[in-house]
Amino acid sequence: MGTEATAPVIVFDGVCLLCSRWVRFLLKHDRVARYRFASMQSDSGRALLLAHGLDPDSPLSFLLVEEDRGYTDSDAIARVLLGLDRRRWRWLSRGMLLVPRGLRDPLYRFVARHRYRIFGQSRSCFVPTPEQRGRFMP
Repeated sequence: MGTEATAPVIVFDGVCLLCSRWVRFLLKHDRVARYRFASMQSDSGRALLLAHGLDPDSPLSFLLVEEDRGYTDSDAIARVLLGLDRRRWRWLSRGMLLVPRGLRDPLYRFVARHRYRIFGQSRSCFVPTPEQRGRFMP
């Protein structure tokens, strides 16, 4: 696990139900607490999106910031899965990366564009439990 300052950060849409489910999945399966989280609605999330050339008011993807480099779309998903401590998630990641980005990313963007309609949205951001709170940036 990286230190708090160098740990990979996942910027997600805090009102998107799909995105919140993804964060819950990661909280459950990231047993070594490798990843930190910032909602795109937070000051730190907006700053990270801007720093990596993404519009915080209209992002079509979430952002993974790892070692000061930003990853988006299907590459970000694959890198996050690769970082989990279970073999099955690493295998899934490698399988995803076998599919050309030209096929993966359009599918990812379609889901991202229609995520509210397909999965719904919440009126408020995902709220972590007190035990999880330390993994979330303000």
